[in-house]
Amino acid sequence: MDIALTLLAIFVVWHVLRTKYQRTHIALLGRHLSNLQLERHMETLTQGYTRAIKETDEMRQLQVLETYAQTERAVAAQIQTLATSIQKESLEAASMVSLPMCVPYAERFLPAITRDFRELLAIHAVGLRYVVDNEDGLDAKGRAFHLSAELYLFQHSCHWFCKSKAVADARLAVRHQVTHQKVLESVSSVTRDAYQKWWKKQA
Repeated sequence: MDIALTLLAIFVVWHVLRTKYQRTHIALLGRHLSNLQLERHMETLTQGYTRAIKETDEMRQLQVLETYAQTERAVAAQIQTLATSIQKESLEAASMVSLPMCVPYAERFLPAITRDFRELLAIHAVGLRYVVDNEDGLDAKGRAFHLSAELYLFQHSCHWFCKSKAVADARLAVRHQVTHQKVLESVSSVTRDAYQKWWKKQA
């Protein structure tokens, strides 16, 4: 009974600390997103790409994709704004746990298992701009495919920072029916290579 009560007490304390920690991260990211329209633009693009893919006529498909050019540029610019803005935060405030589960305040006593969210956002900003500018000369459908993956990975990173990697993985699977590994394989090599180096880097 004593063991059970001790375990219950540990769980309650961990749950309280986790909730407080996650709310701090959510509030931090929310402050930097408050003057942006990223969520709306991303929703427009992901729905638009899905609509375009369903078009059976190739000409019509191209026409649909072309209508989102302005929104794509807006998303790239706003993610860059977010990445620049969040550089003002300290490493401690912008640290995220590399383990699947949330470990509250790990940056204070286990920095080796944390990663820098500021660096990750900078990677997303560069990678998304690379695909928006079509540096690889992709056709419209291929470009839309890679842009979708870039947006999904960016969204995954934000959920990871705010909650945990496990939660981010689950949301990616539920909302987009795709795994984190598949998304990582589908982004540009610019994003993927930088992301993998960031992942392997210790704080």
